[in-house]
Amino acid sequence: MLWPDPAQRDRLIEIRDNLRARIAEAEREGWLGEVEGLRVSLAGAEDKIAQVDRRRGNHAAVDLSTPIFQRREVPDE
Repeated sequence: MLWPDPAQRDRLIEIRDNLRARIAEAEREGWLGEVEGLRVSLAGAEDKIAQVDRRRGNHAAVDLSTPIFQRREVPDE
């Protein structure tokens, strides 16, 4: 799966804001087909921003420790 680059978050915000402005303009002008297409693009941009935000919060360290192996004696048969 491809993940959006966290460094591009500001650019994604800019794209999202621009899409919102274009949707408002299209609604004012009555361009209903354009509105629907822009809403699809807006949902995609918002999803990418959410992916970046989720990944930012998932960088906690996890201690996996080193496994300890114990020697078991095998009985003589």
